[in-house]
Amino acid sequence: MELRQLEHFVTVAEERHFTRAAELLRISQSGLSASIRSLELELGTSLFVRSTRRVELTAAGQALLADSVRTLASAAAARDAVAAVRGLVRGRLTIGAEPCLGSVDLPAELAAFRTANPGVEVRLRYSGSEELVDDVAGGRADVALVVDTGHTHAGVRLRRLSTQDMLVLCHPEHRFSAEDSIPLDELRAEPLVGFQEGWGAQALTRRAFAAAGFDYRAAMEVNDVHPLLDLVGYNLGVAVVPASFAAKRPDALRAVRLQGAPAWTVAVAVADQPSPAAAAFLTQLGPA
Repeated sequence: MELRQLEHFVTVAEERHFTRAAELLRISQSGLSASIRSLELELGTSLFVRSTRRVELTAAGQALLADSVRTLASAAAARDAVAAVRGLVRGRLTIGAEPCLGSVDLPAELAAFRTANPGVEVRLRYSGSEELVDDVAGGRADVALVVDTGHTHAGVRLRRLSTQDMLVLCHPEHRFSAEDSIPLDELRAEPLVGFQEGWGAQALTRRAFAAAGFDYRAAMEVNDVHPLLDLVGYNLGVAVVPASFAAKRPDALRAVRLQGAPAWTVAVAVADQPSPAAAAFLTQLGPA
């Protein structure tokens, strides 16, 4: 079993399509198919169920996938460590981030990192904070910029970057708009516009509601800040969000202080033993 074969297998598993995987790997589709067949023969089992449109992992393929990802990550870390001894930062840096964290200008950070480390290939993926912490734990991401929701794994540490208050955003004609602040209990029966499960604002709000003795129920869920602001702007519900969100539409929406609101703490999640590229990115973000 060769690392090249595992890379081919993981790419097909992620793409669920041989043609797209071959394009990403920059090899012929016939060469990719031959590599997968050779791996299946060595293991004595099929790894994929093939169809004309897409492929799916077999039970054996699912069992192999997680270990393959970890093996490839370990091999990449070993290569990067050798490069670091030579005074070079090379390899790949996979970064995860929850959008609109409010304290990190990620495009600017990525531009600065690419300029300082031209030998590093940078990959970026946006998702919810809790899934991103899982990605760091599973070796699918080197670092992740997340909201600290208390969701952690052994082998992953969170370095806090900033903290801000959470508040309620509402339409100017909503009954909350005349108030300077409201208690958390006022949201007990209020229609909410929220984020999907695993995103920072949803996780923090759900926990705060549970501590106050009532359930979190969102009437509408989104996975991006702009649809959330649009829905609140049409008075379809209120949203519990970090204070920085209010600055996006200061004239259209009303920000109201929320008594008992959770803190929105932005952190960088990283493995206990980061790769040289990840360590360089952490250094760029500033001291712990």
